[in-house]
Amino acid sequence: MTLRLYDTATRSVRDFVPREAGRVGIYLCGLTVQSEPHIGHLRSGVNYDVLRRWLLRGGSEVTFIRNITDIDDKVLAKSIEYGRPFWSIAYANEVVLAAAYRTLNVLPPTYEPRATGHIPDMHELIAKLIADGHAYVAADGSGDVYFDVRSYPAYGALSGQQPDAMQHPDDGPARAKRSPNDFALWKGQKAGEPADATWPSPWGRGRPGWHIECSAMCWRYLGAEFDIHGGGLDLTFPHHENEIAQSRAAGMPFARFWVHHALLNLGEAKMSKSLGNVIDLDHVAAMGIRPIELRYYLLESHYRSRIDYTDESLREKAVALRRIEGFVQRAVERVGPVPAGELPAGFVAAMDDDLNTSAALASLREVVHHGNTALDTGDEAAVRDALGAVRGMLDVLGIDPLDPAWGRGGDGHLKEVVDSLVALALDQRAQARARKDWTAADAVRDQLKQAGVIVEDTPAGPRWTVDVGR
Repeated sequence: MTLRLYDTATRSVRDFVPREAGRVGIYLCGLTVQSEPHIGHLRSGVNYDVLRRWLLRGGSEVTFIRNITDIDDKVLAKSIEYGRPFWSIAYANEVVLAAAYRTLNVLPPTYEPRATGHIPDMHELIAKLIADGHAYVAADGSGDVYFDVRSYPAYGALSGQQPDAMQHPDDGPARAKRSPNDFALWKGQKAGEPADATWPSPWGRGRPGWHIECSAMCWRYLGAEFDIHGGGLDLTFPHHENEIAQSRAAGMPFARFWVHHALLNLGEAKMSKSLGNVIDLDHVAAMGIRPIELRYYLLESHYRSRIDYTDESLREKAVALRRIEGFVQRAVERVGPVPAGELPAGFVAAMDDDLNTSAALASLREVVHHGNTALDTGDEAAVRDALGAVRGMLDVLGIDPLDPAWGRGGDGHLKEVVDSLVALALDQRAQARARKDWTAADAVRDQLKQAGVIVEDTPAGPRWTVDVGR
């Protein structure tokens, strides 16, 4: 079965055929780093990481670009609010974001360009748009440059809106625009804005508009035409609509597929720092939820389905993953660490069907059920087959508990410390049992239980897990 993806531009699920056989170019709109990320932001990284892993599993060479927006109105607002250079705020949040991605086992991108590193590319693209009659310099002496929306008849096709019904961008005074819908490509330096947040340009000192940044970086790293442009559903308009307009007006075919993921809400509202309704990794860690469990939670819903977050639903998914991990642990004890094997047909069909991770996880749990039955009956051949299939599926989803990456995440050092302490306690318990001091052995077990560590005696020795319900 061929991979099929929902394309926002055509509003249909269609066969994914790359521009060049065996090679796929993907651009994912990364974050604007005016603040630290929350788990709604991280959903984007996890969803497109799975898309990338699935393409890699199919044998494709993937060039994956995920940008950093380190200069825009939001970053400058924080710079003014805190009295710090914009680049200081942007870089500090970029470091936190990179650590969060690593913690959730998101593969690093092929390139992760910053907007501020591509000012000359933006100048070149803006100059071409002006020369071709699709952009103009404002006549008010501000140094602003605007895209002429009326020069591009297909404007609004991606979002399905008519220009007359659109909300007008507030990125410049109406008097400077030929049409209220025109949007800024370059913003001349304004009074009160930090002087270090401007660059020289043919139109005077200033800074880029948000939309031109991504078009320039797509062009630089993936060329005039590439396979997939991804991002959150909230970016469809105006950001992606404007990207298409300015890129195609400049003569670039641009993206062949537009893949958008739905939002993660808290209550009835989009999770947003500006609204103060965010759940971040610190909150999740305080709940006793591990990063691998959060990643599983983010994959339980189809990427185009909205997630309505609650602590209770996260805990439920954590328990579900622990059942899968329990099978892996028991199976490894019985037959050894079998490598990732052939993927079940049901899992493959689900992933090829617009990356239906929800159905894929159902297929995974079915194999785990059969594997547990094989463990109970002592059928080691069946255990080995099930373990190989399960590890193959977990690898595609990035949640294989045996993947060394999970020991290198944000809690990697803490995990090593906990492992050592529990091992020491279990050794003391084993010594007490050897001398038949059952009271001391039970005391060690009870103390571990109070700390949230559940000990189970098995033919292969004691096995311990963390009580996720604590």
